Amino acid sequence: MGVMKAKKIGFVGLGRMGANMARCLKEKGYTIECLYDIREDVSSALATELETRACLTLTEVVEGSDIVFTVVTDDEATDSIFFAEKGLLSNAEGTLFINCATLTPDVHRKVEVEAAKVGARALEACMASSIPQARNGELYLMIGGIEGVFTENKPLLEDLSKALHYIGPMGKASEVKALVNMVMNINTAALAEGLGLGEALGIDLKLLCEVFSHTGANSRVLETDAEDMLNRDHDCYFSAEHAAKDSGIAIALMEGAGLKGPLAQATLEQYELLAEKGLGELDKSAVAELTFRGRNA
Repeated sequence: MGVMKAKKIGFVGLGRMGANMARCLKEKGYTIECLYDIREDVSSALATELETRACLTLTEVVEGSDIVFTVVTDDEATDSIFFAEKGLLSNAEGTLFINCATLTPDVHRKVEVEAAKVGARALEACMASSIPQARNGELYLMIGGIEGVFTENKPLLEDLSKALHYIGPMGKASEVKALVNMVMNINTAALAEGLGLGEALGIDLKLLCEVFSHTGANSRVLETDAEDMLNRDHDCYFSAEHAAKDSGIAIALMEGAGLKGPLAQATLEQYELLAEKGLGELDKSAVAELTFRGRNA
């Protein structure tokens, strides 16, 4: 076993992405030592599956791990796991935190600064992929933080990814991730509108998608979401709720740069409307429920 695979790894946040990243690393021979989720039944079930232990507290995770992956939902959740009285920074000397959530850049920077004060280190590992890629070690990862820390841990990150890019100092990867998701969300909303109009005009939608694929209307979203929009199959890979959150992060960055983002703003409003209608946990493809005639959203 190599030096990296001998290190004890913990996971905090065992949703669709975190759980599958843990499964992937376990299969590749890494030592998954500690698992934690606010839903104790989830951590217990995965611990049984991976033949490891579920922790009841965050301090247990830190005390049992050399490297801790955090895969939580947002800024608030990140604050709660790191900066609570008995959070991850308690007794964290020597620990490396790899934070995979899509957060505002300042939160990533705060984690790095506060971790350094207690002798710990941090990287941001922003993911532009979904559940199957997490499970198969084929994530597209954008890394921010101290370059030497990235280089030291590159073999581990490579085992989770098919494409790995060091972006720059802490916060820069999350800026790029916000831009990725902003453009993706705009493309998704635009595709939903185009297909909705095509349906209203009586155009064969499979034919329309074929035409889109050979013209300037082509996009990665056409490949991943069009069929789901037509079939109303919105099983969640990337939720509408998270799309709204990420568009909001991008808009805040634009405002900070003195720019306007009318397309991003309109897209944010669409996803917020989905959430208001109780559809926020559906996949982002559910934005089509707002654009097709006769659908109830």
